[in-house]
Amino acid sequence: MSMLLAAALAASPTLAQMRWDRRVLIVAAPSAQDPALAEQRRLLGSWTAKCDDRDLTIVEVIGDQVRGAGDTAPALRRKFRLPAAFTAILIGKDGGEKLRSAHPFPTAVLEQTIDVMPMRKAGHR
Repeated sequence: MSMLLAAALAASPTLAQMRWDRRVLIVAAPSAQDPALAEQRRLLGSWTAKCDDRDLTIVEVIGDQVRGAGDTAPALRRKFRLPAAFTAILIGKDGGEKLRSAHPFPTAVLEQTIDVMPMRKAGHR
């Protein structure tokens, strides 16, 4: 492993390290050319500020690459039983799975789901 790669991995916290601090949207796709991945990115594109407001980190698992977390693709695929096809999963701050879909999530669905979560309602965002 190169020093640069090791530094990049060390810079991103793992999902376990994000627990109780961040909600996580896992977006998994077999390749960067996946049309559902492109659609999910398009939907989230103008929503970035609201992600921060909702303590949401987006983690992409594309093929054997992970962006947004220090975990490995095989570890995330195993833990969340990710199929070879597109999958989006919303993980709460408690580490529990809140939503799962084989289709891109509309941002309204993410907002509504997050906004009724107990920690969000309690003011812990």
